[in-house]
Amino acid sequence: MLKYIGKRLLIMIPTVCIISLACFFIIQLPPGDFISSYITTMQSEGEVITQQVIAQLRSEYGLDKPWYVQYILWMKGIVLHGNWGYSFEYQRPVIAIINDRMGLTIALSLVTMLFTYLVSIPIGIYSAVHQYSAGDYIFSGIGFLGMATPNFLLAIILMYLSFKWTGDPLIGLFSDEMLQNGFRVAYTGEFLRRMIIPVIVIGTAGTCGVIRTVRSQMLDELVKQYTLTARAKGVTERRITYKYCVRAALNPVVSGLATSLSSIFTGSTISAIVMNLPVQGPILYKALKSQDMYLAGSILFIMAFLVCLGTLFSDILLAWLDPRIRFSERG
Repeated sequence: MLKYIGKRLLIMIPTVCIISLACFFIIQLPPGDFISSYITTMQSEGEVITQQVIAQLRSEYGLDKPWYVQYILWMKGIVLHGNWGYSFEYQRPVIAIINDRMGLTIALSLVTMLFTYLVSIPIGIYSAVHQYSAGDYIFSGIGFLGMATPNFLLAIILMYLSFKWTGDPLIGLFSDEMLQNGFRVAYTGEFLRRMIIPVIVIGTAGTCGVIRTVRSQMLDELVKQYTLTARAKGVTERRITYKYCVRAALNPVVSGLATSLSSIFTGSTISAIVMNLPVQGPILYKALKSQDMYLAGSILFIMAFLVCLGTLFSDILLAWLDPRIRFSERG
């Protein structure tokens, strides 16, 4: 297993580099660059900018070089000096901007993942074991509704209901009082209260999707030959369900861990903008819109790394859950 993990980690390095190269190239595909957008904005406000000033700005920001030279210099700075570049839009180092929101992004992501799996897996198991019962119909209906409802629309509905019931729409993770006085222990309850709507909104689509996946997989496992054999030998239904069927039914759920890490990391960009969440998603959107290539490229680089890391974790968990995967190479 250690040899396998080491091999996968070595493969991860060129994989992430290739993905980052593709992202860096695609970011620069639209015509113009940050300087072009900046000049257009300044000219619309009545400023006169000469060609000499434009050339000086491009040279200062390093935009006078080909895109592949910019990429090589950017990667060289990351590898040798830990320098992720400079954000044109925010006029700050990229790593400082990412670090400002990294803590809240990770906290929201972890809570959302816990909510997704702790809620969806038990419901999926219940729906499969009690197929066509009233509870199964209710949870299935909720699952279809949650998958069909856009997250940003659900966010607006929940904020409206919160405003009607409590007088506070709970926009953002911090109240005005918290922003003025700084985050203190006394505000922990307020912070957790404001986490409820973001966690429900961001986690709903994933939760409903996992419910459908677990239910269908469990229904498939419950009628296989090994379960029939176990029943014939007198094994209890509870043991069959939770020791054998659940482990096999979780395979596709564990396989989806890779994409869930990266998608939750951005905080569901549109929903995060609607709810005014201080996470990475709105920053990525703004960076792509203004062609702030180093900031956008750095966030996409981290997302690519999370996908590769999540894939490694899911493969290890799959080998632990399913002995057939563990011994397939030997066979």
